[in-house]
Amino acid sequence: QVRLVESGGGLVQAGDSLRLSCVASGLTLSAYETGWFRQAPGKEREFVAASCWSGGLTYYSDSVKGRFTISRDNAKNTVGLQMNSLKPEDTAVYYCAADRRVSCGLRFKKIMSDYWGQGTQVTVSS
Repeated sequence: QVRLVESGGGLVQAGDSLRLSCVASGLTLSAYETGWFRQAPGKEREFVAASCWSGGLTYYSDSVKGRFTISRDNAKNTVGLQMNSLKPEDTAVYYCAADRRVSCGLRFKKIMSDYWGQGTQVTVSS
């Protein structure tokens, strides 16, 4: 019954911007830690960004800090990821996640989450 659906991916050139969106059903995101992850072909899934305590805290991987911004719209039960200054190394399938409240980033750093979306492809050409 819980479903997370990502959208907004696409093919862009280096330096362009994209905004990803994740719509949740079957759960209220304001009661969960939310985050974004990505996985490139042949590589393990990696943490990208987290929004904890209903948006009270945010955390980013070093590779995206200063370029990506995670946000919430609790009224629409969505979480977004604004991606600016995209680089070819950002190419991956991006996944939305929702997790039980623990310490911000604790489980996400271990690539652990209660719920995952199906992913949306982001491709950045050089």
